[in-house]
Amino acid sequence: MVRRLLSFFHRELNGLHEAAFLLGASALVSQLLALLRDRLLAASFGAGSSLDIYYAAFRVPDLLYVSLGSFVSVTVVLPFLIKHLEAGQRESAENLLADLFSRFLGLMSLTAVVAYFLMPYLLRLTAPGFSPAQQLELLPLARLLLLSPILLGLSNLLANVTQSSRKFFLYALSPVLYNLGIIFGIIFFYPRWGLIGLAGGVILGALGHFAIQWPALRRGPIVLRWSAMWRPASSQPSAWRKMFLLAWPRTLTLSANQLSTMALVALASYLTAGSIAVFTFSYNLQSVILSIVGISYSVAAFPTLVRLFSNGNRGLFIEQMGVTIRHIIFWTMPAMVLFIVLRAQIVRVILGAGKFDWNDTRLTAAALALFVLSAISQSLILLFVRGYYACGQTKKPLIINVLSSVLVVFLAVGLWRLFIWWPAVKLGLAHLLRVDDINGVELLALPLAFTIGSLINLFVFWRSFRRDFGSFPPLLYRSLTQSTIASFVAGVVAYLILQFLTPFLNQATLFGIFIQGLLAGLGGIGVGVFILRRLGNEEIIEISRALKKKLWQRAQPILPAVEEL
Repeated sequence: MVRRLLSFFHRELNGLHEAAFLLGASALVSQLLALLRDRLLAASFGAGSSLDIYYAAFRVPDLLYVSLGSFVSVTVVLPFLIKHLEAGQRESAENLLADLFSRFLGLMSLTAVVAYFLMPYLLRLTAPGFSPAQQLELLPLARLLLLSPILLGLSNLLANVTQSSRKFFLYALSPVLYNLGIIFGIIFFYPRWGLIGLAGGVILGALGHFAIQWPALRRGPIVLRWSAMWRPASSQPSAWRKMFLLAWPRTLTLSANQLSTMALVALASYLTAGSIAVFTFSYNLQSVILSIVGISYSVAAFPTLVRLFSNGNRGLFIEQMGVTIRHIIFWTMPAMVLFIVLRAQIVRVILGAGKFDWNDTRLTAAALALFVLSAISQSLILLFVRGYYACGQTKKPLIINVLSSVLVVFLAVGLWRLFIWWPAVKLGLAHLLRVDDINGVELLALPLAFTIGSLINLFVFWRSFRRDFGSFPPLLYRSLTQSTIASFVAGVVAYLILQFLTPFLNQATLFGIFIQGLLAGLGGIGVGVFILRRLGNEEIIEISRALKKKLWQRAQPILPAVEEL
């Protein structure tokens, strides 16, 4: 029984859809746990000062994670490991992994110690609008959370092994355990130790995220040999040089994105108490689509993109990109429309408990509507970045994303000032989103700036990728048109059902709001699927074919199979 269970965990998945469905299912479970986590936080604190402090404590640790942890991520290290393994150079791959493990652990630990002592000064930059009392309460949380980038970075390093052998199951479990650890901290640690207990739950989750990757080293193609970890650097200077040249632009790219988010949170610290919490809640809710669709498909497609480009199959490479784009749009477009139509029901069902009142719900729903407009652009940007990384090109994504991050910050400041100088603009946006009678609508400048910057970012990536690699197959544009039509009609139908059910359901109860949103959503989805079938949508056919295939069946070596293309 145990052997069969372990064998199940270590199954290899080689098809795009099979791997994407597994990662999507894992992301769904992880996101459900994340929503439960947010509901517990909202019920315990509401959108107030305590949650502002908790979320602000992540800013410096998150910056360390994306800046240093990106040097050992799968998009940087995986191509080198695949190259060694396919050449039969297992020992070289093991030496490279051992070098990375020991040196990353030493560098990240040293950086965390320095950040520990500099934290009082760093917090004045990340939460400048906080009072001295809030800064004092924030300090120990931020210091404790410095452990998380170390654990998560090591976990990402080990994820290179799981993905090189395409054992996605262990990789897929890591975010699930991360959220379980945070939930455990909310339920058991917080009542005893307060906000420090919440941070302890985060550390517990990060430990689980790391520990679940470890079994892959015992059954995978690469073994982490402890004896090799403490010797001088491996005799692979060319590999180290190429890896550094590949990693540093990506590191700066991610750091720029994190710095832009940090700047938005810093701006929110000047606004009404609870603004950081509302910003984070709405951002987390819109991230459900990104995690389930965008990340899952881009992660599943990346190893195939690496192999196709490495083997010189340029035509199949651009075709595989087109296939992945089509499926991302197919899933994301209707989800985006339904999130906008059902935003109040979604927020109220997920977060509406305890101290999270109706005004918190409305403001979070308004911010969610603005954030979710960028769902497709965020998902496709992830894919375009991985497409460039698969080709060994990192400078172009660096330039595009850095400029986009700077643009988001300038847009946020500009819109915030515009709301102050020209109140009619703020009132018009608030009226459109039905929040013109509550305080704190200045916050809406932040998600609006984020979305505008994301859309511009996608436009630049799309034009750049076409110029560098050629046009996408015509089927992509046909699919885009079909998805847009079906999603629009689905949104209209969902809205009409929503209005029709309002007199018959008690809007003051969780059950009434849930049933109203559920029936409206199902009705919209049903009509959307019907329209796609009538239009002969290719994604419907491909997904049906993939679902009929046995999910856990061993596939042939990784190449674009029929069901993938």
